[in-house]
Parts: sequence; structure tokens; C-alpha cells
Amino acid sequence: MQEPFDLRINGIDYAVFPENDGIYAIYKDGKEHVQIQKDTGSIWIKFDPQTEVPVFEIDPEVDALGAAIDAYLGEEE
Repeated sequence: MQEPFDLRINGIDYAVFPENDGIYAIYKDGKEHVQIQKDTGSIWIKFDPQTEVPVFEIDPEVDALGAAIDAYLGEEE
């Protein structure tokens, strides 16, 4: 399994913890902020924190996090 890594987006620091099945737990300000997973192409989805069900809505922060994760993983290969 991949090791956790940090990202900085628009001046905000995030800690990214890869989990099973391509899910990433994202921490912001030391607290779990959101869980995301790549859907198709460049589309990322987030999970409802209460039910852990995918939420299919546009979220610019999730899109930015997903793009940054893709870029980070591309650099590692």
C-alpha cells in the first residue's frame, strides 16, 4: 500500500492517506476532512461522512484534490 503524503493547494495544507480500493482519506487542519475516490477520467467523488455513501455533486475542492493526487502519483512513477 502507498505511503501517506502531503499536498498544498491554494495555500492550504492537506495530508493524504491512501486506503483500500483507491479511496483517499484527506486531512485538513489535523482533522479528517473528506474521503474521495477517482470515478472516471478526471472525475473524483467524495463520500458522505455519516453514511460513507458516494455523493455525486460538483465540489471544486474535491476536484482540486483529485487533480493534485493524480499529479503527485504521476511524479512517483
